[in-house]
Amino acid sequence: MIKRTSLNHINSLLKQNHNWKVLDIGCGYSANPLAETICDVIDLSNFYKDKKFIKLNDEKLPFKYKEFDFVIASHVLEHVDNIKLFISELERISRQGYIELPTRLEDNAVFENKKDHKHHMKFDDVEQKLIIKNKIQFIEPFLTVSTIKKLNKIFRDSLVIELFWQDKIEYVIEDNNQELFEKISLIKLFKKYLSKKIRMIFK
Repeated sequence: MIKRTSLNHINSLLKQNHNWKVLDIGCGYSANPLAETICDVIDLSNFYKDKKFIKLNDEKLPFKYKEFDFVIASHVLEHVDNIKLFISELERISRQGYIELPTRLEDNAVFENKKDHKHHMKFDDVEQKLIIKNKIQFIEPFLTVSTIKKLNKIFRDSLVIELFWQDKIEYVIEDNNQELFEKISLIKLFKKYLSKKIRMIFK
C-alpha cells in the first residue's frame, strides 16, 4: 500500500511511536531529527555524532530483514541507478516508511537536478501507484537549491510529492523514450512577456 501523506503527519506519527527504530537513508546533512540511524553514501559520521551513522558502500542496504519500524527516503529515489533494487531493499528492511520526491516541475527548475537526477516521478491517486520514468529535461533550469527551498515553504504542494507506504511500494516503470515534446524556452517566454508589457505601455 502506498498513498499520499504529509511530512507533518509523518512527524506526528513518529512522535506518537517514539519507541520505533527509525532509519533516514540518503539524507545528506538534513536528516529527520526523529531518526536515530542515518545512512548515506558520504561519510557524515562527524556531522551526526549523536546518531548511529552507517556508510553505504553497496547497492544492497547493510541492514537485516525488517530491522526498522520506519524508514525515511527523502529526495533519494530520483538519484538511484537501480531503482527496482532500491525499492525492494526498502521493503526488505522495514515494514513501512515515508518517501519524498520532487515533482517534475521542481525537478526541471533546479540547476543541480539536471545532472544528478535520473528519474522523474508522479503519483497515480486512482491506482495508488508511483509512476517512474526516465528523466526528461522539459525546460532549462533557472533556480538554485536555496531558492527552491524558500519557494517550498509557500508552494510545497506543487513542488514535492509526499508518500506513506506500508508492506509494499506499488509502482510501475514506464518507457518515455518515444515521448514527443517541445522543450520550453524560458528566453522566448520572457521575450513574449516583455513584448506584451511594451505594447501595454504604448497603447
